[in-house]
Amino acid sequence: MAELHATQVQTIDGATTTLEAFEGKVLLIVNTASQCGFTPQLGELEELYRRYRDRGFVVLGFPCNQFGGQEPGTNEEIAGFCQSKYDVTFPMFGKIEVNGPGAHPLFRKLSKAAPGLMGSERIKWNFTKFLVDRAGNVVHRYAPTTKPSKIGADIEALL
Repeated sequence: MAELHATQVQTIDGATTTLEAFEGKVLLIVNTASQCGFTPQLGELEELYRRYRDRGFVVLGFPCNQFGGQEPGTNEEIAGFCQSKYDVTFPMFGKIEVNGPGAHPLFRKLSKAAPGLMGSERIKWNFTKFLVDRAGNVVHRYAPTTKPSKIGADIEALL
């Protein structure tokens, strides 16, 4: 699914780029929020990243304010929060929408490749996670309630 890596994204500091820099790596792509009950997952995501990054694994965080207005800050505020509260070092990107007419193309591709419950492509809430193999294929979609610490075996299998 090479088109996944060609998807244009904006970094948290405003630069336009693509996901080509992550080609050949195992990815966990997550829609995040700073004021959500699931926000502590940022710490667990960072733990996964640090544990597996030297083996070709990367977490990609995409802030989203579509669920309960739980990501109201600017990209700069979001980056500061993630770094100061959870010591996040994995790549964070500019705030996006994941559902509806303004949904980012990346999340449209992810949702189509790995639909949720009963075939729904809709993202249900913050911290929906997509595991992508080295070839860019979406291999699993995890619910917001799935703790990152429970995904380690699936990551190991792809590394």
